[in-house]
Amino acid sequence: MGQISLLIINGKNSGNEALRQAVYQQRKEGNDIQVRVTWESSDIQRFVQEALHIQAQTIIAAGGDGTINNVASELVRLAPSSPPALGIIPLGTANDFATSAQIPLEMDKALSLAIKGRAVPVDIINVNKTHYFINMASGGFGTKITTETPEALKSALGGAAYFINGLLRIDTLKADQCTVEAENFHWKGEALIIGIGNGRQAGGGQQLCPEALINDNKLNITLVEARELLPSLLTSLFDRKKNDKIIERESDWVTISAAHEMVFNLDGEPLLGDKFEFIVLPEAIHCRLPPQCDLLS
Repeated sequence: MGQISLLIINGKNSGNEALRQAVYQQRKEGNDIQVRVTWESSDIQRFVQEALHIQAQTIIAAGGDGTINNVASELVRLAPSSPPALGIIPLGTANDFATSAQIPLEMDKALSLAIKGRAVPVDIINVNKTHYFINMASGGFGTKITTETPEALKSALGGAAYFINGLLRIDTLKADQCTVEAENFHWKGEALIIGIGNGRQAGGGQQLCPEALINDNKLNITLVEARELLPSLLTSLFDRKKNDKIIERESDWVTISAAHEMVFNLDGEPLLGDKFEFIVLPEAIHCRLPPQCDLLS
């Protein structure tokens, strides 16, 4: 008999026929896959605890960036003595983390990797001692786009919806006045976009932190100063060498504070506050990733 895997599927994606067939095939090959479908967000904590109880070697998160992050966060919170590895099936709108990690989009290949792939230790970022993320925290104008993009637009257009919605909302462009502190770094001013990256991309394919690695015990900081205006902003994100208004740093911690309330999008989950403390938790969980994964050092 093969190893035990618990597959947690975001309820919105429970009817995926290709995934269903992939599960049946893996079971034929002798792999014990137990399936759970989420109805509400609190289900994930219960399912992760259940996986620990049945001594599953792998917990597979099938959904978008939010689902993957919720499962990873619960693994960190519960801190089991011999934690199961995290497997990933990309079923969301943007799939930013899975895309940059080169997780296959085909359900059979993704499931095979999630069960049999090499489990490597990866970092998790802790925020204000209460929240976590595996991929990216974004603040500023970019966050307003991703948190306010209508569900119908996302369903119709996928990741492009964020970009299009941003263009439609240029009139509401408003920078965040804030202070950013990290190792040997202090900055104060108006930030149009702030990216705190463990992974590289967010918002449906925008490479906010193109140099980030998920196992280097560092987080990457990208600041776009507000004196950079559209449309040059859109081109500058793709040609950083010509842009002196994009600041990039590496650190194992960063603190961002403001006199007003800000919003940070943690892998799809908005977090509000006037102070955010980000700290790297080195090698906090194990994740099954392809051998060619660009996010590994």
